[in-house]
Amino acid sequence: MLPRERGDGKIQGWQRDRLAVVYVRQSSRQQVLDHGESTRLQYGLAERAVALGWSASRVLVIDEDLGRSAANAAERPGFARLVAEITMGHVGLVLGLEMSRLARVGRDWHQLIELCSLAGTLLADADGVYDPNWYNDRLLLGLKGTMTEVELHLIKQRMASGRLAKAGRGELVFPLPAGYVRRPSGEVALDPDGQVQAVVGLVFGLFEQLGTVHAVLRFLVEHQVQIGMRERSGPGKGEIVWRAPHQTGLINMLRNPAYAGIYAYGRSRTDRSRRLPGHQHSGRVRRLDAEEWLVRIEGALPAYISFGQYERNLARLAANRARAAAAGAPRNGPALLGGLVVCGICGHRMQVSYESNRQGLTGRYCCQRRHHTYGEARCQQMAARFLDDHVVAHVLSALAPAALELSVTAARQVEAHRAQGSTGSGGNAWNARNSSATGRGASISWPSPRTASWSASSSASGRPRWPNGRVWARSTSGISGNARHGCRPPNWPRSAPWPATSRHCGPRRRPALPTTSGCCVPSSSPSRSPSTAPPNASTPP
Repeated sequence: MLPRERGDGKIQGWQRDRLAVVYVRQSSRQQVLDHGESTRLQYGLAERAVALGWSASRVLVIDEDLGRSAANAAERPGFARLVAEITMGHVGLVLGLEMSRLARVGRDWHQLIELCSLAGTLLADADGVYDPNWYNDRLLLGLKGTMTEVELHLIKQRMASGRLAKAGRGELVFPLPAGYVRRPSGEVALDPDGQVQAVVGLVFGLFEQLGTVHAVLRFLVEHQVQIGMRERSGPGKGEIVWRAPHQTGLINMLRNPAYAGIYAYGRSRTDRSRRLPGHQHSGRVRRLDAEEWLVRIEGALPAYISFGQYERNLARLAANRARAAAAGAPRNGPALLGGLVVCGICGHRMQVSYESNRQGLTGRYCCQRRHHTYGEARCQQMAARFLDDHVVAHVLSALAPAALELSVTAARQVEAHRAQGSTGSGGNAWNARNSSATGRGASISWPSPRTASWSASSSASGRPRWPNGRVWARSTSGISGNARHGCRPPNWPRSAPWPATSRHCGPRRRPALPTTSGCCVPSSSPSRSPSTAPPNASTPP
């Protein structure tokens, strides 16, 4: 107890009948671990309350805010409890090691002073006892609160300047996305695991071909492809964990400039009006233009894609959004020009609507923007089939001279697509995941789209198997068995054609196809061995 604190007339008997609250707080968990002396000094304020005339049973210690910053009262349950006790008139004295322990924001600090003034609660720190109803004490408390707020601002300013300077040199450490690792020297490198690299490259390749995030997600789910991530904390820090892909994760991968070799800092801002109580990282404004980033260093990181492909991905994502200014992603339905037809009267995009009749599903293009917005009559509408046939005829006539070149290009794309799933080039992640899922140690290769060949290697029998245990072998005499029925083997890519047949064992019927060598037939006879043809054999074009 400081001199003259008992006889200055500030502490009254009715205040000693209330609680004396000792508020304990430190800004971070690291401070709690490293600065134990500060914690002991704050808990020692309970003895000072006893020296001021409070009984030990009337001293309450509130320490729920250890490891929490005073910059926001919404994230401090201990401070909320203190305010509630003061409002109900249960507190006669609030003690803190210094006033910055209570609040570092002027809004919270002045609200606390006003509540203490109404409830007749005193405040005390290492310098003395203050009565908010005394003008000089209230003025001094206001100055102390202003100084603590300025101190917080200076601390944040120094930390932000240091981070920005370090990021400007490309040395600021931040969590790395999938496909990257940080070496002990601090250098960023591609993940040494070949399967992790293959999956990351597959995601960007699929988006380049398919054009939509949801199509990429469907492909990964259908083929049981998982994304390899490095654990960032815990006992398994640095180990690879395979996680199921999801839409948000794929979008973040496509938008992340690190995959194009760009070191970026300050791609988001914080809007205080959007912050949610209890959510520390809420209120961030993302999708800032590259010119608004605080730091942008090209070529600072190893790249998976080129900068041009990164910009094309961003443009494709923006075009796929269902907005009036964008065509949007292609939707289901027979209409071919959805999002491409513009009304010649009002200039808005025409919507596609479908209806069922005896002829099946028919669509029409209708301009109803002003009808929905202002209640006016629809501008115009027309049958989708009529306009589609007209446009298709003109497109085919324009492409007729290059038909052979387009066919060759399409065949190359199919072959490249099949090669991504082949195990002959060093093993891939999705086949490994499929083999572990079946529990048979099988490594499945995708079939040749031209000959419908399919091969696999099995550690048990040396012959590929279906999940039900039947052995499949390569036939040199033609299509037979389930292949003749039209059933596809497991993991047959949807983009690769399956030979049509006349027989039927499922919901689909296919026309007959001439006999082709190199197809898969079910067999249990040793004579039909996969060794009769080399793996992934294909018929020359």
